[in-house]
Amino acid sequence: MQTLTKRSILGMLITGIAILLFISISGCFTSKEVAAKSGAQLWAENCSRCHNTPSPDAFSAEQWKTVGMHMQTRAQLTDAERDKIVAFLSNK
Repeated sequence: MQTLTKRSILGMLITGIAILLFISISGCFTSKEVAAKSGAQLWAENCSRCHNTPSPDAFSAEQWKTVGMHMQTRAQLTDAERDKIVAFLSNK
């Protein structure tokens, strides 16, 4: 079995860091398709993946903000997606 040289290890390390950097940066941009969707569309598509969607009347506007912050992490939503969903749910 060949041993890895310092040069090949460095090359693999740089490649790995470049891939992680690309993935991190590309995840920060909202696609045009997602940007064009309404809060109602995003709510229907994202929230129903894991559970029954509650009625917009189920919580107050302040409570929806809190729910939105919590669910953003769980559903891996962008800030823009979260804001659209919360705005939709808050405007009963």
